[in-house]
Amino acid sequence: MPVSSLPAVLPGAGPTDYARYMRTDALLSLQRGPTEWVHPDELLFQIVHQASELWLKLCGSLLSRAFTHLGVGQPGAAELQLRRASETLRLTTDQLHILRSLPPAHFAVIRTALGTGSGFESPGWRLLRAATTELDIAFSRLLSEHRIAPADVYRGQPSDPLYRLAEALVEVDERIALWRTEHYSVATRVIGQGVLGTRHTPIDSLPALIAHRRFPTLWEARKDLFAAPADGACPRSVRP
Repeated sequence: MPVSSLPAVLPGAGPTDYARYMRTDALLSLQRGPTEWVHPDELLFQIVHQASELWLKLCGSLLSRAFTHLGVGQPGAAELQLRRASETLRLTTDQLHILRSLPPAHFAVIRTALGTGSGFESPGWRLLRAATTELDIAFSRLLSEHRIAPADVYRGQPSDPLYRLAEALVEVDERIALWRTEHYSVATRVIGQGVLGTRHTPIDSLPALIAHRRFPTLWEARKDLFAAPADGACPRSVRP
């Protein structure tokens, strides 16, 4: 029997269980239709940003799970969720590349339909920011409980659970920076430099956000490793 002829058994709207479980009717109705477009490329622009919100929603959920695992002393399980979160951020970043094909003149038309809407208002980003703040506090608490300084984590072995956990956090931070970098690059490719965004924010203010760190202590730990000791002695990491 062909799969398409199987009766749906799940509750909900849609002719098939795939449609009902995935809620495809609702999902595919969320985009503006042809009669609403100010330009056909509006569909491209909207889908990329809606997909980004879905990936960021998943990322926030994964980071929250990592936070929960840290709270019950499961660094390995937390690391797994952090690695998955980094992958979702990579996918979020990669999909921005297609916006480079958006002609500036087309976006100038699309922009008229955005009102004052801005990526700064992204609920996915707010969720991500809150989740990383929680994780930063939780990791600092974990180190305090073990009486370990952040730099000492990196003086250990790369196979150590705390080292791996720290690097998983750094990877998330790096992915956020790469996402912001790609966003700025695409924005300037389409609308140029020295232009005000929809909220009258200069596009050229975006690079300052790229250097912002969600886990600053782990980046400072790297500097501590290379700082010369006051007494002129060799750093612990290179002592025989």
